[in-house]
Amino acid sequence: MKPRYLFPKDYMADPSANVFNGRLYIYPSHDREGGVAFDDDGGHFQMLDYHVLSLDDVFEGEVTDHGKILDVKDVAWAEKQMWDNDVVEKDGKYYLVFSAKDYAGVFHLGVAVADSPEGPFVPQEHPIRGSFSIDPCVFKDDDGQVYCFFGGLWGGQLQWYAAPQQLVADGIDLGPAADKTTQLHCPADVPALSSFVVRMSDDVLQFAEAPRPVVIVDDDGQPLRAADPHRFFEASWMHKYRGKYYFSYSTGDSHLLCYAVGDSPYGPFTFKGVLLDPVVGWTTHHSIVEYKGQWYLFYHDCVPSHDVTHLRSLKVQQLFYNPDGTIQKVANE
Repeated sequence: MKPRYLFPKDYMADPSANVFNGRLYIYPSHDREGGVAFDDDGGHFQMLDYHVLSLDDVFEGEVTDHGKILDVKDVAWAEKQMWDNDVVEKDGKYYLVFSAKDYAGVFHLGVAVADSPEGPFVPQEHPIRGSFSIDPCVFKDDDGQVYCFFGGLWGGQLQWYAAPQQLVADGIDLGPAADKTTQLHCPADVPALSSFVVRMSDDVLQFAEAPRPVVIVDDDGQPLRAADPHRFFEASWMHKYRGKYYFSYSTGDSHLLCYAVGDSPYGPFTFKGVLLDPVVGWTTHHSIVEYKGQWYLFYHDCVPSHDVTHLRSLKVQQLFYNPDGTIQKVANE
């Protein structure tokens, strides 16, 4: 079955798909013309708000836009760039974890809370303590524990928080206050920079521990190297299938959508393959969910806007597993 463009009325991207109360909900970022020139750090992505979409038949059903659920002007600590987000339910409440830049130009993660998956969501006054970077995925395990996977390089600032031995930055000690124009030169023979995973507090408002690196290894158990075209760049997503944890992600400048499998939400995760070849436009950003007995891959591209840099449109395609638990590569056509 060919992929479906879900919502041609508007430009949206970075879809986080979740099933709540028997209905499929999609939480995207909301693209717009921001009047900012294209750059490799994503400065042209000047999103201001979030909407939520829902449907009950993935390929034939009407897609309902429930309207704006959170606006940057309502978030006291955030100035701009409401990038990727995700929502998790716990104890009857819905928690939207999102990424945005503060007034110092630093990305953090924030939380907003609602009584229903349609929102509206009320933001917390401050970002999550100790949070950094972008692209949160909030995953609730079978025991009810909630984990947040996050991180993105380049414009996502993840390299500011990397272990010093992994980077050469013209002699500058990188950290949260590092010069944002610093050019990073990551040696090809060192382990690739990774995303992070952290268990959330019981109220899903804070980190319950220090974030840990999400290590992706090859078949020999060796971490992927910085020069590997399959190393992590951004767009973490976690789902579970037959007791295994599937960590999927975008490789960024090589524009592949890859996945790795582990026995714990903390990993390590063994690289298994490519899910999707490069799409038209910016990096491949996605989510994976099971709905009514069928697995689906949600993602985006720029084909409808005829634009290879931004203004993206949501897509969905069926996803299938092989008997050994590996995932069949999706054809984007």
